[in-house]
Amino acid sequence: MKVYAAQINPHVGAVKKNAALIADIWQKHKDHCDLVVFPELCLTGYSPEDLVLKPAFMDTCEAAVKALCDLTKTSGAALLLSTPWRTQDKLYNALLLIEGGSIKHIIPKHHLPNYGVFDEKRVFAQGPIPQPVLFRGERIGFMTCEDLWLPDIAAALAAAGAAMLIVPNGSPYEEDKTTIRLTLAYERVKETGLPLLYLNQVGGQDELVYDGCSFAMNAKGAVAMTMKAFAEDGAMLTFENGVWTSDKHEDWPEGSESVYGALKLGLHDYVTKNGFTGVLLGLSGGVDSALVAVIATEALGADKVTCVMMPSPYTAQMSLDDAEQLSKNLGCPYRVISIEDGMKAFDAMLKDDAQKGVTPENIQSRLRGMILMALSNASGRMVLSTGNKSEMAVGYATLYGDMCGGFSVLKDVYKTQVYDICHWLNGRAQLALIPERILTRAPSAELKPDQTDQDSLPPYDELDAILKGLIEDDLRRRELVARGYDAATIQKVWLLLDRAEYKRRQAPPGVKITPRAFGRDRRVPITNGFVPEKLEEKR
Repeated sequence: MKVYAAQINPHVGAVKKNAALIADIWQKHKDHCDLVVFPELCLTGYSPEDLVLKPAFMDTCEAAVKALCDLTKTSGAALLLSTPWRTQDKLYNALLLIEGGSIKHIIPKHHLPNYGVFDEKRVFAQGPIPQPVLFRGERIGFMTCEDLWLPDIAAALAAAGAAMLIVPNGSPYEEDKTTIRLTLAYERVKETGLPLLYLNQVGGQDELVYDGCSFAMNAKGAVAMTMKAFAEDGAMLTFENGVWTSDKHEDWPEGSESVYGALKLGLHDYVTKNGFTGVLLGLSGGVDSALVAVIATEALGADKVTCVMMPSPYTAQMSLDDAEQLSKNLGCPYRVISIEDGMKAFDAMLKDDAQKGVTPENIQSRLRGMILMALSNASGRMVLSTGNKSEMAVGYATLYGDMCGGFSVLKDVYKTQVYDICHWLNGRAQLALIPERILTRAPSAELKPDQTDQDSLPPYDELDAILKGLIEDDLRRRELVARGYDAATIQKVWLLLDRAEYKRRQAPPGVKITPRAFGRDRRVPITNGFVPEKLEEKR
């Protein structure tokens, strides 16, 4: 048996466009294989969320499936399609095996994930435990994504006589996710003795990035095929005598290269799928905006990225020089617009109030945000915010200032990771794409004389370690103390993290790369009186 696996990048909600892509791939391969397979919810994109609750949307899906059925009336390969599907007044996440002009089998998803970014129980009904499908002489166990993550479905299919497992997926990217998937697949293969085809979606969808990295694994755990990361791809596989074979063997990126690939794809698809003409960002001469500028340029092209330096009286000359040099290295449009006149205007309007507490610092940040939004209105380009996860975690950001924008590329990237990616970029290019001084100078918001981030925050290596313990691992204070961190510092960071929730709720979306991104991964109430252990400091 020959199977063509298509790792595609669907557009959520664009059913007709997705159906045309599916039809085109089927037409190209229908005479060269027995079955063409597509990823989970390929017809609608994953995840369609509450779109599937709209009857008009489901009507569109059913019309598209009928057209695809009609396409297969003549001879050729069968088509395995994944789509939301209405059956007897219930709505399923279902696989449809289409052949000879009709739907031969409907295989609903059994296990519906309802954790982290997933909320399938909200919109889908649970399907029964599937049975193998006899197809062209082979008994195939078809199952969808989460059905692989628990052992019962694969075991049931093996017990019922399946000869192989084919698993369409919509599995979003996290750091080291490919290792997790391979380990999981190996467990199912070892338990059942069945070879497995794991086919994943690719592309950016709001805060999620699907990285592809599809693969086939044989019964003893050997990987027989791998597809590209962060790109559409396809592979022809032969299944003979219980073994997958293929000529497709792609290497997968790791570490900073992998994170960078996710950030680039997430930004590219957010901009292009939403129809923006380009992006613009404030280029400060600091490391965060430098990395965002590089990602945007490589994702969209230099002509689609406008960098704007907005100096104040506190902006160092090296910041001006480094920002200009970076824009030259990238070849993107660059503007300088001083905020000094705006600062004077606010002094005149607010008088003494303009100089109280952090007011003058926040005025500067909001002036920059207002300038960027005005340029966005004038050009149609979307503003990128440049803050990182460390800053957003502790509220080291200004609402309606540096937080404004349509997309936050580094929203889930800790400050220490920002530096790691920048060093990797310069090493990859074998030249200082990002000027070296940006990476060696002390980070500063430059909102007052001689300011550095460490005036207000612990050193970033210490801060990030504590934040990861609190956010990703939900550690108690005493557990962090046992790791060697100062109790007073832990208390300070925890309180900052807790108090900044109201800011994060108003932040733009951004690419998820960690297991616990801010947003749907971590749902904490803003009004929250919980004080763990002996953290008695007033809120």
